Amino acid sequence: MSLELAGAPHLPPRRTVGDIMRDVLYAMVPAVIAHVWFFGWGIVFQIALTIAFGLVLEMLMLRARGRPLKPFINDYSVVVTAVLLALCLPPLAPWWIAATGMLFAVVIAKHLFGGLGYNLFNPAMVGFAAVIVAFPGELSNWLAPRALSPGLPTPGETLTAIFTGRLPEHLSWDAISQATPLEALRTGVQEGRLVSEIHSEPIFGDFGGRGWEWIANFYLLGGLWLIYRRVISWHVPVAVLATVIVVSLPLWLLAPDAHPSPLQHVFSGALVIAAFFIATDPVSGSATLRGRLIFGAGVAILTLAIRRFGAYPDGVAFAILLMNMLVPLIDRYTVPRAYGHRT
Repeated sequence: MSLELAGAPHLPPRRTVGDIMRDVLYAMVPAVIAHVWFFGWGIVFQIALTIAFGLVLEMLMLRARGRPLKPFINDYSVVVTAVLLALCLPPLAPWWIAATGMLFAVVIAKHLFGGLGYNLFNPAMVGFAAVIVAFPGELSNWLAPRALSPGLPTPGETLTAIFTGRLPEHLSWDAISQATPLEALRTGVQEGRLVSEIHSEPIFGDFGGRGWEWIANFYLLGGLWLIYRRVISWHVPVAVLATVIVVSLPLWLLAPDAHPSPLQHVFSGALVIAAFFIATDPVSGSATLRGRLIFGAGVAILTLAIRRFGAYPDGVAFAILLMNMLVPLIDRYTVPRAYGHRT
């Protein structure tokens, strides 16, 4: 019996970088929609600004380096970086915050290290770390969720606030902005208040920040879809979330009025989006399976440490950047045993 075979290659083609990045963008759509519902249209304009600045900077750097534009623009990597940065910014942050963040993300963190695939640090987190250190006041104006706000700005009012810093006469910054749940919790603990007393404030929901817990749930669903699509592996998200729960649970059980619950940690702030969308970056993260577990656990422990002892209420971005520095060492000591070798 003879078999007719087509010409090589016989294996199906691998997915391109553009295919993977589009899946990541699709996975974030439900959370973005929830963000708009709870906090208004500002996040949409922040995404548009970061994408616009990111594409311009990407083209300028590619031209400066003598690289072709089309293959690198079409891989959507700069778009994913831009969206991740925008999701970390307050909805009414001034336009130049987006510009500054993308400058550090695209020019410094990405191209000055050699471009896509060569960056040591996660570009979106470099951009966010730069702006939160340089402009802490501008990044503290978070909007109150819809249920607690006297009125979220309309799209036109949002654009005016982003580009001019002015609100309409019927709104004021004191009325529409408030501390994030993590900031409120941190401030309350520093003032000597009990966690149960702090948690009774209307800004908190069932187990996280009001509105934020729903957004985190949608990030969770998007992340599970990425695992199903094999865009990411389960190792980093499970290591991040499981470590946060394992470390924070005993503290909460021993002193519930001094330490937040594990669910409070998970569903407040950027922990879920970091676990599924940021810490899973294949370039700045670990390449080995054991290394990914160590990397995720390290991100979780550092995040908890910064939230408890550091100067920032969340700390996820700095935790990821610190672990990025350790990736070469982690990969060196977690190389899997080669098949057929004893050591």
